[in-house]
Amino acid sequence: MNWFFLIIAGLCEVAFTFCLSRAKGTEGMVWWSWIGGFALFSTLSMVLLIKATQTLPLGTAYPVWTGIGAVGTVLVGIFLFHEPATFWRLFFITTLIGSIIGLKMIG
Repeated sequence: MNWFFLIIAGLCEVAFTFCLSRAKGTEGMVWWSWIGGFALFSTLSMVLLIKATQTLPLGTAYPVWTGIGAVGTVLVGIFLFHEPATFWRLFFITTLIGSIIGLKMIG
């Protein structure tokens, strides 16, 4: 069950970076709405990470959490914000995914 919490925590990390990116260039209530989403997803991400580390080793949980966030954020950037999907960028993201799978297999 704690692997589930860890995966959701990583997805919340993607959500808070998305909110942070959307807040850029806005003002007024729109800015506050995106910052509110950032605060909500940041808090939820941390709480779920804490829950996951009650039984999972921190040395496994933390890299998996940040890896999910990093991969997810890059994919959101590529698909939603039209950031470049160069060979090297995709190569290193694939390497990161392989590392996350490896940590899960040995954890």
